[in-house]
Amino acid sequence: MKQLTYERRIQLLALAAGVPGSLIALIFLWSGNYSSGAAWTLTFFIVSLWLGFAFSVRNRVVFSLQTLSNLLAALREEDFSLRARGASSEDAMGEVMIEVNALSETLREQRLGALEAAALLRTVLEEIDLAIFTFGNDTKLRLVNRAGERLLGRPQERLLGFTAEELGLSACLDGEPARTMELTFPGGSGRWGLRRGSFRQGGLPHHLVVLSDLSRTLRDEERKAWQRLIRVLGHELNNSLAPIQSVAQGLESGLTSAAKSEELQSESSAAILDDLRQGLGIIRSRTEALGRFMAAYAQLARLPQPKLLPVNVSEWIGRTIKLETRVKVSIVSGPNVVISADADQLEQLLINLVHNAADATLETRGAVQVGWSRQGGQLDVWVVDEGPGLPNTTNLFVPFFTTKPGGSGIGLVLSRQIAEAHGGELTLLNRADARGCKALLRLPI
Repeated sequence: MKQLTYERRIQLLALAAGVPGSLIALIFLWSGNYSSGAAWTLTFFIVSLWLGFAFSVRNRVVFSLQTLSNLLAALREEDFSLRARGASSEDAMGEVMIEVNALSETLREQRLGALEAAALLRTVLEEIDLAIFTFGNDTKLRLVNRAGERLLGRPQERLLGFTAEELGLSACLDGEPARTMELTFPGGSGRWGLRRGSFRQGGLPHHLVVLSDLSRTLRDEERKAWQRLIRVLGHELNNSLAPIQSVAQGLESGLTSAAKSEELQSESSAAILDDLRQGLGIIRSRTEALGRFMAAYAQLARLPQPKLLPVNVSEWIGRTIKLETRVKVSIVSGPNVVISADADQLEQLLINLVHNAADATLETRGAVQVGWSRQGGQLDVWVVDEGPGLPNTTNLFVPFFTTKPGGSGIGLVLSRQIAEAHGGELTLLNRADARGCKALLRLPI
């Protein structure tokens, strides 16, 4: 048997409520002394009122329930703008409507707060200098921030949906959740601090991977240690070298004057004076060399913060390579790019790189190439030579270390310090396509 709908039951109850009164009225009407015309007219009037009120009760109840249903459907669809009008706290249905309106306002405020919190979280994720990735239970990438895009060298649209293995991050999902790893990515390589956690979204488990570049932090601490050491050495050496040089110059001048006197004209005395002059000359020249040596290393401790101004890359590179005249330096032109940087510091950096490339190329009588390209939001400037290559790249950026006779060992250290002060990085590798070395400077645009 088919069950009656709620509307039909309300309608039948309303009709049943009017049956007794209408039936009694009709009995008195037809049993009374009324004409047939009056009786039929009153009968039509009574039945019409009875049916009209019954259907009105049904429509009123159904309309209120449909209004309530529409409000709840809007809440389910997360549309919190609909409100029930004319609700009064003096009747039961009005109280229901008031409560639904209050619930809608509460949900609207909560949704607004959630949207603001989500927007803040997205902003923090985009601006934070840590590479953040989230993977689903199928190890496919679900979310990546801007630092992660730079690290993998691809925009978000070309990363989402790929598995951790395809992105080279499979090792981050295995092993200890907190550890240090040696990793190589298109956007950087070195030592990375790994933090891995898990959370649930939509009832499904997800993995959160956070990678922090420890190489730059370690280099910063290493540089600070060298700067402290240089300041201490410079202070102590200068305190000793200054009086030694002064005394040597004074003695050398005194011996020169004494040699001209008549009392020291014998051959033995002249030989002794010559030996003393030579010895004092050596002492003076070495103290001057040590002074220049410490002055050069002091640059590492006194490098100022870059003054950022617009720099045209083409003009900067073209102006700098003209300073190298020993070998042929050619330009591989790239796009027209303007970056915000300190032009003086970048010129010094490029001078060092081109000078080193020219030194290496002199042995093989080769050439040097300088070029640039744009990779997303980064500028890549490269210097390649045709020299013998690097026998060992481990200590290239260690102060005092040099592979060139007479080298000071600060050129590359100073260059990398300038690059990192601009938010970039400097790497040197042996060329894979030919003999020689490639220096790659990467700067943010």
